[in-house]
Amino acid sequence: MVNYQASALDRTFAALADPTRRALLARLEEEKEDSLTISELAKPFPVSLPAIMKHLDVLTDAGLIQRTKTGRSVSCQLTPAPMEQAMEWLARYERYWTEQLDRLAAFLENDPWPASPASPSSDASRPRRKKSTKPGRSPRK
Repeated sequence: MVNYQASALDRTFAALADPTRRALLARLEEEKEDSLTISELAKPFPVSLPAIMKHLDVLTDAGLIQRTKTGRSVSCQLTPAPMEQAMEWLARYERYWTEQLDRLAAFLENDPWPASPASPSSDASRPRRKKSTKPGRSPRK
Protein backbone atom coordinates (compact mmCIF):
# COMPACT_ATOMS: atom_id res chain seq x y z
CA MET A 1 0.00 0.00 0.00
CA VAL A 2 1.28 3.46 -0.86
CA ASN A 3 1.84 5.86 2.02
CA TYR A 4 0.99 9.36 0.82
CA GLN A 5 2.56 10.95 3.92
CA ALA A 6 5.98 9.77 2.79
CA SER A 7 6.67 12.72 0.49
CA ALA A 8 6.43 15.24 3.35
CA LEU A 9 8.47 12.93 5.56
CA ASP A 10 11.05 12.48 2.81
CA ARG A 11 11.39 16.25 2.43
CA THR A 12 11.82 16.62 6.20
CA PHE A 13 14.57 14.00 6.43
CA ALA A 14 16.26 15.33 3.27
CA ALA A 15 16.29 18.83 4.74
CA LEU A 16 17.66 17.55 8.06
CA ALA A 17 20.38 15.54 6.32
CA ASP A 18 22.58 18.60 5.74
CA PRO A 19 24.64 19.89 8.71
CA THR A 20 24.32 23.54 7.63
CA ARG A 21 20.53 23.28 7.55
CA ARG A 22 20.51 21.60 10.96
CA ALA A 23 22.69 24.42 12.27
CA LEU A 24 20.30 27.01 10.81
CA LEU A 25 17.38 25.33 12.56
CA ALA A 26 19.34 25.15 15.81
CA ARG A 27 20.15 28.85 15.53
CA LEU A 28 16.46 29.67 15.06
CA GLU A 29 15.58 27.50 18.05
CA GLU A 30 18.26 29.07 20.28
CA GLU A 31 17.22 32.66 19.68
CA LYS A 32 15.00 34.27 22.27
CA GLU A 33 13.10 36.17 19.61
CA ASP A 34 10.36 34.53 17.57
CA SER A 35 12.22 35.07 14.30
CA LEU A 36 15.50 36.22 12.79
CA THR A 37 16.17 38.11 9.60
CA ILE A 38 18.04 36.21 6.93
CA SER A 39 21.15 38.35 7.34
CA GLU A 40 21.13 37.79 11.13
CA LEU A 41 20.65 34.08 10.57
CA ALA A 42 23.48 33.89 8.02
CA LYS A 43 25.99 35.96 10.02
CA PRO A 44 27.89 33.12 11.80
CA PHE A 45 28.16 30.87 8.74
CA PRO A 46 31.26 30.91 6.51
CA VAL A 47 29.23 30.61 3.31
CA SER A 48 27.78 33.19 0.96
CA LEU A 49 24.32 34.68 1.39
CA PRO A 50 23.09 32.99 -1.84
CA ALA A 51 24.17 29.62 -0.39
CA ILE A 52 22.24 30.35 2.81
CA MET A 53 19.23 31.32 0.69
CA LYS A 54 19.35 27.93 -1.06
CA HIS A 55 19.45 26.16 2.29
CA LEU A 56 16.51 28.25 3.47
CA ASP A 57 14.60 27.32 0.29
CA VAL A 58 15.01 23.62 1.15
CA LEU A 59 13.91 24.24 4.76
CA THR A 60 10.89 26.23 3.53
CA ASP A 61 9.91 23.52 1.03
CA ALA A 62 10.07 20.95 3.84
CA GLY A 63 7.85 23.17 5.99
CA LEU A 64 10.50 23.46 8.71
CA ILE A 65 10.64 27.25 8.57
CA GLN A 66 8.28 30.01 7.58
CA ARG A 67 9.41 33.27 5.98
CA THR A 68 7.70 36.58 6.59
CA LYS A 69 8.47 39.72 4.58
CA THR A 70 8.12 43.08 6.28
CA GLY A 71 9.18 45.88 3.94
CA ARG A 72 12.64 44.95 2.67
CA SER A 73 13.38 42.61 5.56
CA VAL A 74 12.65 38.87 5.41
CA SER A 75 12.41 37.01 8.71
CA CYS A 76 12.50 33.27 9.32
CA GLN A 77 10.59 31.44 12.01
CA LEU A 78 10.88 27.80 13.08
CA THR A 79 7.88 25.58 12.30
CA PRO A 80 8.05 22.41 14.43
CA ALA A 81 5.16 20.38 12.92
CA PRO A 82 7.22 18.46 10.28
CA MET A 83 9.84 17.55 12.89
CA GLU A 84 7.09 16.29 15.20
CA GLN A 85 5.86 14.02 12.39
CA ALA A 86 9.41 12.75 11.86
CA MET A 87 9.75 12.10 15.60
CA GLU A 88 6.49 10.12 15.58
CA TRP A 89 7.81 8.05 12.68
CA LEU A 90 11.10 7.41 14.52
CA ALA A 91 9.28 6.60 17.78
CA ARG A 92 7.28 3.88 16.03
CA TYR A 93 10.52 2.16 14.95
CA GLU A 94 12.09 2.75 18.35
CA ARG A 95 9.16 0.90 19.95
CA TYR A 96 9.52 -1.94 17.42
CA TRP A 97 13.26 -2.37 17.99
CA THR A 98 12.95 -2.02 21.76
CA GLU A 99 10.36 -4.79 21.76
CA GLN A 100 12.52 -7.01 19.54
CA LEU A 101 15.61 -6.48 21.70
CA ASP A 102 13.60 -7.10 24.88
CA ARG A 103 12.37 -10.39 23.41
CA LEU A 104 15.94 -11.35 22.52
CA ALA A 105 17.17 -10.51 26.03
CA ALA A 106 14.35 -12.54 27.59
CA PHE A 107 15.18 -15.49 25.32
CA LEU A 108 18.85 -15.35 26.23
CA GLU A 109 18.12 -15.05 29.96
CA ASN A 110 15.61 -17.93 29.99
CA ASP A 111 17.58 -20.32 27.79
CA PRO A 112 21.20 -20.30 28.96
CA TRP A 113 23.68 -22.05 26.75
CA PRO A 114 24.77 -25.40 28.22
CA ALA A 115 28.41 -25.72 29.11
CA SER A 116 29.90 -28.01 26.52
CA PRO A 117 32.50 -30.55 27.60
CA ALA A 118 35.79 -30.63 25.74
CA SER A 119 35.16 -32.26 22.42
CA PRO A 120 37.61 -34.51 20.60
CA SER A 121 37.91 -31.90 17.89
CA SER A 122 39.36 -29.39 20.36
CA ASP A 123 42.80 -31.01 19.98
CA ALA A 124 42.69 -30.39 16.26
CA SER A 125 42.01 -26.70 16.78
CA ARG A 126 45.16 -26.10 18.83
CA PRO A 127 47.80 -24.07 17.01
CA ARG A 128 50.69 -26.09 15.61
CA ARG A 129 54.25 -25.42 16.57
CA LYS A 130 56.21 -23.39 14.08
CA LYS A 131 59.13 -25.03 12.38
CA SER A 132 62.43 -23.32 13.00
CA THR A 133 63.38 -22.69 9.36
CA LYS A 134 62.68 -24.00 5.92
CA PRO A 135 65.09 -26.55 4.56
CA GLY A 136 67.76 -25.11 2.32
CA ARG A 137 69.94 -22.07 2.46
CA SER A 138 69.43 -19.62 5.26
CA PRO A 139 68.84 -15.97 4.40
CA ARG A 140 71.83 -13.60 4.55
CA LYS A 141 71.90 -10.99 7.23
